[in-house]
Amino acid sequence: MAITKLGLIGGGVMGEALLSRLIKQNVYLPSEILVSDPQQQRRNLLTQEYGVQVTTDNSLVVTSTTEVLLLAVKPQIFDSVVSQLGDWQVAGKTTTLPLLISIMAGVPLQKLEAFFCGQPVVRVMPNTPATVGVGMSAIALGKNVQPSHRELATCILASIGQVVEVSESLMDAVTAVSGSGPGYVTIFIESLTDGGVRAGLPRAIAYQLALQTVLGTAVLLQESGMHPAQLKDRVTSPGGTTIAGIAELESAGFRSAIIEAVLAAKEKAEELGNS
Repeated sequence: MAITKLGLIGGGVMGEALLSRLIKQNVYLPSEILVSDPQQQRRNLLTQEYGVQVTTDNSLVVTSTTEVLLLAVKPQIFDSVVSQLGDWQVAGKTTTLPLLISIMAGVPLQKLEAFFCGQPVVRVMPNTPATVGVGMSAIALGKNVQPSHRELATCILASIGQVVEVSESLMDAVTAVSGSGPGYVTIFIESLTDGGVRAGLPRAIAYQLALQTVLGTAVLLQESGMHPAQLKDRVTSPGGTTIAGIAELESAGFRSAIIEAVLAAKEKAEELGNS
């Protein structure tokens, strides 16, 4: 087996998104990546699609990885995964893991550092647009992370989009905004499409209009640096169509509904993290 620089435990959607972008951007060669996944179908797909090494043995990934170990499993099975890693953690014994990156929602740094004693740990909250390279990842650094580890983690996560650093205490809020945010945006796009249909447009055209409008508005705000309120004011003419529509949104409590959705998601993230 070739030297494993990147070890990935969990070859699901987010894990695949990371390894595909890292390979495409030549951060790692396929031969330098080892992925463990219990499903034969996933292992076959990852081998055929990307040429990476695969295994069912999580402990092999841990013991053979030299640079970065990426945990991309469901948080509910974290304890089970760790129990499969053998006796390397017994009596203070550890393998050499230069950097551990966890994208498991709700698993705090304290718990990760307890299992991976003495290792540098970075906790990450990515989101689903990462699968097409335009994701948003927030990172929280563990107590053993050095500047070189921070730089490496940022480099890896930049392959799937933008990266911001936050204190771990803000991770639940991050989850509520960018982690859950795609769900809110899809409902808005769907509703905008339905509105177009009600106004008489064919559904396919209404959907195209709604989707491109959301995409174009986001790109315009990003590239121009304008505050959203500035753009809103630019397209809101006195007595015009846009202000009429905005007035309806305001009377229906649109802003308040979004704010309350974020707060509800944050509370649920806290609840899951404490369970």
